[in-house]
Formats: sequence, C-alpha cells, structure tokens
Amino acid sequence: MKAHRIDSDFALDPRLAADTLPLLELGLSSLRLMNDARYPWIVLVPRVDGVVEILDLPIPDQLRLWDEIRLTSHVLREETGCEKLNIASLGNQVPQLHVHVIARFASDEAWPAPVWGVHPPRPYAPEQAQERIHRLATAIRG
Repeated sequence: MKAHRIDSDFALDPRLAADTLPLLELGLSSLRLMNDARYPWIVLVPRVDGVVEILDLPIPDQLRLWDEIRLTSHVLREETGCEKLNIASLGNQVPQLHVHVIARFASDEAWPAPVWGVHPPRPYAPEQAQERIHRLATAIRG
C-alpha cells in the first residue's frame, strides 16, 4: 500500500480552525493547540484530504501518525507532569481525521469524566498561548 501524498493545499476543517491554535507542522500532521486553558491539549490533523478514520490511511501513514502521536504524548507528559494522557480519535462532530492528546490531572475541572461538554472552553490569554506553543514546539523539535 502506498502512502498518501501530503496535500500542500490541505484545508483544515473550519471547526478545528476555530477551536485550535497553530502549533507545529510534522511530517504527516499539523499540530494544533486546543484553545482551552483548562487542559493542555494537542490535536494532530493528518494533512491528507478525505480521510475520516485512521484505518483509511495507508499502513505507512498509519505508522507515521502513531509515531507523531507517541512523540506528542511524550512531550505533553514531560512538559505538564500530567497524571494521565487521554488519546482519542472520535470525529463525531468533525469527521476530518484528527487525534486528541490531552494531559489530565485529578485536580482538573472535568476529572474523571471526559473533557468534552463539561464546561465551555476558557481560551488562553494571548501571551499564555504563545508561551505554551513555544514550549511545546521547542520540546517536540527536540
């Protein structure tokens, strides 16, 4: 099975664009910071048009995505000291393939429930967002 060509004209779903901030481009995925200061939360969006499920990707891209999830997860855990990582690909609201990696703490406002729908998002202050983006991007780049 041949890997998908990364689409240079890739279009991010408008809902993902509205809810997230650009973080970093990896080989396959655009990394986005969820704009909710309650939870350190990264969304990986493979830059492949028309893909809904991970299994829709050719096996080489599935493996590449898993490598990017693993890298992002390690960095998020190291940077936050979280107690748990939630990794999910739901797509019930936004069908474009994307994977959530969320740092969780027993002290967070949604614990132990999922973060979705518990509270409205609390956007980052601009300087707080830039600091988090800088720290995460620097750590991911290694």
